[in-house]
Formats: sequence, structure tokens, C-alpha cells
Amino acid sequence: MTALHEMPAHELVSRIRLGALSAESVVRATLDRIAAHDGPINGYLTVDTDNALETAIAIDLRIAAGAPVGPLAGVPVAVKDAICTQGLQTTCGSRILEGFIPPYDATVVARLRAADAVIVGKTNMDQFGMGSSNENSGFGVCRNPLDLACVPGGSSGGSAAVLAACEAALALGEDTGGSIRQPAAFCGVVGLKPTYGRVSRYGVIAYASSFDQVGPMTRNVEDCALLLSVLAGHDPRDSTSAAVPVPDYVSRLRDGVSGLRIGVPEEYFADGLDPEVERCVREALKTFEQLGARLSPVPLPHTEYAVAAYYILVTAEASSNLARYDGVKYGYRASSSVMKQPENELETMYIDTRSEGFGLETRRRIMLGTYVLSAGYYDAYYARAQKVRTLIRRDFEHAFEQVDVLVTPTTPTTAFRIGEKTDDPLQMYLSDIYTVPVNLAGAPALSVPCGRSSNGLPVGLQIVGPHFGEETILRLAYALEQAIGS
Repeated sequence: MTALHEMPAHELVSRIRLGALSAESVVRATLDRIAAHDGPINGYLTVDTDNALETAIAIDLRIAAGAPVGPLAGVPVAVKDAICTQGLQTTCGSRILEGFIPPYDATVVARLRAADAVIVGKTNMDQFGMGSSNENSGFGVCRNPLDLACVPGGSSGGSAAVLAACEAALALGEDTGGSIRQPAAFCGVVGLKPTYGRVSRYGVIAYASSFDQVGPMTRNVEDCALLLSVLAGHDPRDSTSAAVPVPDYVSRLRDGVSGLRIGVPEEYFADGLDPEVERCVREALKTFEQLGARLSPVPLPHTEYAVAAYYILVTAEASSNLARYDGVKYGYRASSSVMKQPENELETMYIDTRSEGFGLETRRRIMLGTYVLSAGYYDAYYARAQKVRTLIRRDFEHAFEQVDVLVTPTTPTTAFRIGEKTDDPLQMYLSDIYTVPVNLAGAPALSVPCGRSSNGLPVGLQIVGPHFGEETILRLAYALEQAIGS
């Protein structure tokens, strides 16, 4: 019999609605699992035990009274700590926001609550989303539950880790350059970055505003479709939110993939790709062919410039967005500043607060972003990177004139060991080489497990769709999951 903490979300919802399970028992099982297993993983930064149980009990009372409940009734959900939760600490993985209690919910959190999901806690992450390994958290490294010596990926490493450890049924991640898909691949779960504008960014702590996108992270594709159905939709409080109808993602999962045109960009199978990752992805492509899909090569000629353009643009936006953390309005303030130089009290406080509150990688990206926006360098770097972004977006548009989806590896390797790349920022940045082009284009993409390497670590397959093509990529991912086993 499947333990409560291992059950998929769609099955939990069905049983809770019928009264075969109580929401309270499900949430207690999840909280017990967290207490017993999360210590060495460090996936959670905050666990909201009392409120989670109170919410679950209230849901059970409503069901007993015959009152209607939402589509996620009683399901335990973990929320990345970059997403504001009213009354619950939100740090963005940084000491500079330690103790910050938002006075409001992000739209995605409000939609979870309206769907009667139970938020059990906030998950670990690289500071402000800046990292590919979750080693940049201000509150300790998060570890991969499949191998505690390895990273879970980043920056949504905590969300991926707690799913893989069965410490939540569903989770929210946030993806700026691969921060949902890369940890999903490393931890063997499903992660979807929606089309930019498909899910509201209101209440999400900004890293790079023209890239950031909240998305679902789950243990199977059907749960991913279910969670996306709750999160997606126009939000008037977010000026970038698209007023586009939301399909019934779950009902279309079983439509099959026969006749679908799959593009395979060879630029994603070049030097640097681990042979075992390539083997698993190529085998998945054969599976798609056996299911009736048609494969064809598709060029994405500007892929080689994606990482360079991405790290210019996101750091430029970060240098602006993170200027608000100055120790004046909220968050951390260096307490000894005035005593050091009372004649320069304000400037000293700014310098000390930001130096002590931000981690090394965050400071590195702020300085890089300030540099590329500075006089004399703006045109040479930032303006040119924006032009490259346009070219990359056009590459994807041209590709989707020929095919329905693109299939690539999610990452060039499986999960690497903790500490392996911390001294080489460039190698760390290259971990996102297959994910950042999608963010530059604003397209949707999903990572789904497609096999394991010889050392037992999962390999992720990335499925990329045209704008607002989430329905198709979910259908393709579901077909693969059913064919090879989740």
C-alpha cells in the first residue's frame, strides 16, 4: 500500500473529496516526514506546522458538512522562498531578508489557498535565484535526497529536493534561466516553466523581471497539469500577465502524440554533453517515434550566444532590482555602521548592510550588472545582448513554423557533487546552457525524467513549446512517462 506522503496529488484530492482520507491525516503524514527526513537535506527554510494543520482540519469540516472544496483540497504544497506568503517569513534565501514577514500573498499563493491547497512551508534556494546548485543559500546548502553528496540543482533546489524526498505532494518553483527545470532534472521530478505571462509574477521577489516566471514542480506529469491549471490565468495586478484563455490541461493529457512533429536541435547535442545524458535522451526520442511522432532536425543557430547574452541581461536587471535592499525600509541592517564612521553614517550603513547581507554570488552579479549598464559599456554589452535576445527568440519562432515542439537534454550532466564547481563560476553558469535560451525567448518548457545514469542519478528531458503551448508539451511528457514509467 502506498504511504500517504508518497501518493500523487491527483489521487489525494480524489480520496479526500470522497472522505476516504482526511486532509488532516495527509498533512500530518507530510509534517512527520519532514521532521524525520529533512534535517540532512535542508530543503525547508520554514515549516508552518500549526497553520497547515489548522487549514487541513477546516477543509475536513467543510467536506463533512457537504460544502464545496477546491481542486487541490488537502494537498500539501511547498512554496519556494522567493514567493511572498502573508504572515510567513519570506527570505529569498538571503540573510538580507531574514525575518521579513510579507503583509500580503503573491497571486500564485492566493490561488493555492483558493484551491484549498495546504501550504506546509517555504523551501531553500540560491539567494535571489542566483545559482545553479543551491550552494548560494544564506541558510545552508540544500542536498540532493538521491545522493546527499550531490547538489539538488538551483535555484529552486529546495522545492525539487522536498518533492524527491516525498516531503510535499506539490511545489512551486520560479525559473529565471532554468531554476525550475535544472533542479527537476537533477532530482528526478517534473518541472515546468510556463510561457512568460502565463502565470502572475505579482508578489514574486524580483531577480530579473523580464525573465522570472513561477511554475509547478511535481512528482508526475498529471500533477503538473493539475497544478498549472490552478496557477495559470490573467492577473490585473501584473502588467506582464497575458489575457489568454487557460485550457483544461488535465483533460488533454491522454490525447496521444501520434502525428506530432518533434524538432531536434543538434546545437544541444554538441561537445560538453555527458554521453550518458545523451544516451537517455536519444532513447526517449526513439520512444516518441514508436508512439507515432515524427522527428526532424531543426537549427537554432544563435544558441552559442545564449549564455553570454543571458548573464549580461539578468545581471543588469538584478543590479536595479536589488538596489532596494539598503537596510532602511525592511530586512537586514548592519548594526555597527554608525559607530565606525558617524560622519558618513548613511553611506557606511548602505555599504556594510549590502556587503554583509548579500552573499558572494549575489554581489558578483550586482557588480557585473552595474558594469554593463554603466556609461561607455551600455552599448557594447547591454544593448548588444538585447539584440542577441531578439535573434534567439526569432530562432525559436522559425523552428515552430516547422515543428510542434522541440526536445533537448535539460542539463549537460547529471547532478554534480557539492563543492565541485563553486570555484569556477563559468562552469557553474554553463550548467544552464540548455535552459537559458528558452527564457530569452519567453517560451514554455518542461523537464521530465527520461532515465538514469550508471551511477543511478536521474536524467532530465526538456520539451519546449511555442508561446502558450503548455498543453502540447504536457501531453508529450505524459506519453513518455507512461511509456517508460515515472
